Parts: sequence; C-alpha cells; structure tokens
Amino acid sequence: MRLALISDAWQPQVNGVVTTLVELIVELEKLGYRVEVIHPGLFRTRPCPGYPGIDLAIRPKTQLHHILTKLQPDAIHIATEGPLGWAARSLCLKFGWSFTSAFHTKFPEIFNASVKVPVSWGYALLKRFHQPSSGVMIPTQSVLLGLQKRGFQNLKAWSHGVDIDFFKYHDYPISFSALGALPRPIALYVGRISYEKNIDAFLEMDFPGSKIVCGVGPLEKQFKQRYPKVYWLGILPREELVALYASADVFVFPSTADTFGLVLLESMATGTPVACYPVDGPLEVIGGSDAGVMSHDLREATMKALQITRRKARARAETFSWSAAARCFADYLIPIQRTKI
Repeated sequence: MRLALISDAWQPQVNGVVTTLVELIVELEKLGYRVEVIHPGLFRTRPCPGYPGIDLAIRPKTQLHHILTKLQPDAIHIATEGPLGWAARSLCLKFGWSFTSAFHTKFPEIFNASVKVPVSWGYALLKRFHQPSSGVMIPTQSVLLGLQKRGFQNLKAWSHGVDIDFFKYHDYPISFSALGALPRPIALYVGRISYEKNIDAFLEMDFPGSKIVCGVGPLEKQFKQRYPKVYWLGILPREELVALYASADVFVFPSTADTFGLVLLESMATGTPVACYPVDGPLEVIGGSDAGVMSHDLREATMKALQITRRKARARAETFSWSAAARCFADYLIPIQRTKI
C-alpha cells in the first residue's frame, strides 16, 4: 500500500512529533507499506513566528495536488494541523478522498501560553479541522476522553513506543564526558525550551544536585540569563542523547500540555526514573507502574523518584512497542478512491 503521510513537522526539526513519525515509518515499511512523506522541505517556506527552526509551507495547495496526483496513494494520513495539513484537508474534501488524521499537539494551550488566544477558540478550530476525518488518532486515553467532551468524533486510541535496543539500559547512572564531574544527584530535562513546556517549574525547583537542560527554543536565551547555574546543552546527536539520559539520576518532565511525552519513555528505557505532574501524557506513560512519580508538587515527585530502582523504569518502557503502534496505525487507515485523484 502506498501511503501519503502529510506533515508540517519533519526533519531537521527535533521534537516528539518528528520522532514519532520517523519510528512509525520504519515499522510500517517492515509491514510492506510504501510511505511517502510530504513535508515543508518540498515547498517554499517561511519561519514560524516565535519558533525559530520551524519552517512552514507557503500556499502549498496547488503543488500538493500535483504531488498527490503523481503519487497516486492508496491512503492519506494528515499528521498535523499546519498549512500543509489544512491544504491536504481542503483537497480531500474537494475530491471526496477519505483520510485519517492525528492529534499530536495541544496547540490551543500553546497559543494561549504564547499569545493569549482563548483555549476554547483553538479547540473550536481543531474540531473543525478533524471533523471530516475518518479516524483521528489520539496518543492517550485521557486526551481522547477530553476531546470527546469537546465534541470531537471518530477518535481512535493510538499509543506510541520506544526503541529499547537503541536506548540501552544501565543498572547505574553512567558518566557523560561532556558534563565533567557534576555534583550528584543530576536532574535532567529534554525538550523544547518554549512557552507550553512549563520548564520554569523545573528551573525554579529547589534541588540539591545539578540541573541539565537539553534542547532549544524561543525562551532559551531568556532562561539562560535567568538561570546561570543550570547546565545548558542545546541539541545533541541522538547517540549522545542516549548517554545523557543514562547519566541522569532522575528525569523531570514539567509539561502539563503534552499529549504523550516520548522523552519519558526514552529516559525510562535507559533506566532513569521520571518525575512529573499527574496529567495526560504521564498518566498514560507511567500509569500505575513504579517507573516514576507523579505529584502536583514537582519537587516532591523529583525527590521520591530518586528512590526508584532503574530496573523498574526499564521494565515499564519495555511494555511500549513501536511495532504494535504501527500495526494499530495501519488498521485505522482508510483506502481512498484512487480514480478521483
């Protein structure tokens, strides 16, 4: 089957959506799918306001139609709700093509945090976007239930996974040469340094050891100036990121707006336990396991997570599989009528 996967988020961007799609494609190809990613790099682009490093396609509809006509896909999946996503949705409605879509990111919360757009307006727009979708794939049950309450329809539960062979397990925190001999315990954050990540809750938290931040984003310069005692690493190659996860004593996830939180699984796979708030992503990833601690008091969660054995964190990560996620995704795909393209 030829699948057109349309996404406004793609390499060289570094984020959970891109990681999810990359891993998904690997597994889909093992199942015999031919996946063609249609991404901003194929179009004229401009930088996303307020988010350096993220480029958006400019008026892509006509060119997108030409690409789909040439590709003649058997199924269409719209992964994001950006300019490419809206253009694909418009074409699907115009020509009567069935499509599936996904809800990866809580954009209403992001826009509220960054430019104060009311959350209700954002969800009204996303509800309109996904309304004609034959299946809206949602990464956690709690997010799915929340969208149901807002009137979204055709929702499909679709969990994610982690490559447990790549994110190798260590019984004890390892030494990461780029850090030198930092005072332990080490608390780590990996992710975008942006409005919706609530990273200041981590930066302001009283902690007896060292804090490390790995990532970039629009608030990076500001936070570097405000928190000079924090170790800022920027973006690391994925191989080094594995070692960084394994070097930490605890992984801290301050976000309250993520739909899943792949970084939680990546950390746990190396054996590093996690601390977070009891919100949508962590409720699914950690669940009732002993792989991490959830609390409305982030410092309390962090200190308690230091007592968790690394084997328990790894055991929870092993229950999430990209191969299972890909099979589930494939089951939700809807064939289109190719004669109409």
